[in-house]
Amino acid sequence: MSNPIFSEKMMQSEERILQGEPMTVNGAINKSLFMFICLLMTAAYTFMLYLQGFTDKVSGLMMAGFAGSIVSFLVIIFARKTIKYMAPIYAISEGLLLGGFSCMMEKVYPGIVIQAVGATFMAFFVMLVLYRTGVIKYTEKFRSVLMISMFSIFGIYLVQFIGSFFHLSIPGLFSSGIVGIGFSLFVCVIAALNFIMDFASIEYGANSGMDKNFEWYCAFGLMVSFVWLYIEVLNLLAKLRNNN
Repeated sequence: MSNPIFSEKMMQSEERILQGEPMTVNGAINKSLFMFICLLMTAAYTFMLYLQGFTDKVSGLMMAGFAGSIVSFLVIIFARKTIKYMAPIYAISEGLLLGGFSCMMEKVYPGIVIQAVGATFMAFFVMLVLYRTGVIKYTEKFRSVLMISMFSIFGIYLVQFIGSFFHLSIPGLFSSGIVGIGFSLFVCVIAALNFIMDFASIEYGANSGMDKNFEWYCAFGLMVSFVWLYIEVLNLLAKLRNNN
């Protein structure tokens, strides 16, 4: 959901252990752009197949992307030294997954993908401006509230997922009514605020002389935030259309 790789304990450990070339903000930005190019290329390829009518291939690629994103995510979390190799694989896999998922949403709700992409990037730039101008400051209290909110959302999704096996659902939250739309809007806000954590991590890493390898952690965390927010925006827009 978020970027759990940015725990304070982990960052302090990396700072003590790593002694190589220090990371830079530009280095983190370059690696983030590289990962986004990987994601966009595979997503665009999947969308192209969909426009050509190869829906079976799209479904297969989406499932492959789902498996690849889960495996690469877990490898990155539990085998941190593989980050420079697994981060691009994660980006490629997410491109296949999001490309297929976007095709499904576009088929039901024409025009929703471009709206979701625009809203996601708009939220990113708004959070960047708010962070750089100091309107939103990354403090320990901010981090605590954000983490509690994210884990609460994860808990709700987990309960909903388990309940689906028994044909049960949390009343209202996942419907297209006012409560469901309000919940999705709240989740989108929390996902957008996650960018503040990413910006602070990049700045902290550069100012603290973290190892060059930490640039990959920053790029990975930023991509996780983008993917999460994009999916939540798609979900919110779909609810809004169903409510009309």
